[in-house]
Amino acid sequence: MVPAPDAADVVTVRYWLRLNAEKKKVNDEAFLGDNNMYKTTASVDGMMCDMCESHINEMIRKKFNVKKVSSSHKKNETVIISESPITKDELEAGLSEMGYHCIDAKSEEYTKKGLFGLGR
Repeated sequence: MVPAPDAADVVTVRYWLRLNAEKKKVNDEAFLGDNNMYKTTASVDGMMCDMCESHINEMIRKKFNVKKVSSSHKKNETVIISESPITKDELEAGLSEMGYHCIDAKSEEYTKKGLFGLGR
């Protein structure tokens, strides 16, 4: 027969659970960081093919500190994930040197999704 837990056992278990929960929270915060990310979606005029997409992506990676960039000549759109918002004027300065034009650019806060699109 198993003896019933006394009050000291219950307090010990509760303390251990609380301590581990706090430790997990600290580890999660350290892993996720406190970095705000931004998603900038730009309408780009002048893209005609896959090479145009590659040239624009390469220029953006060189001029800005980005985590991810992808362009689509079919949608005339470039999507940039970065730690700071990027303005239309900043994009236009780089794109105009290459013969492209930034029609519009909008930045919004971006939250990275976890595995299989599930939130963290």
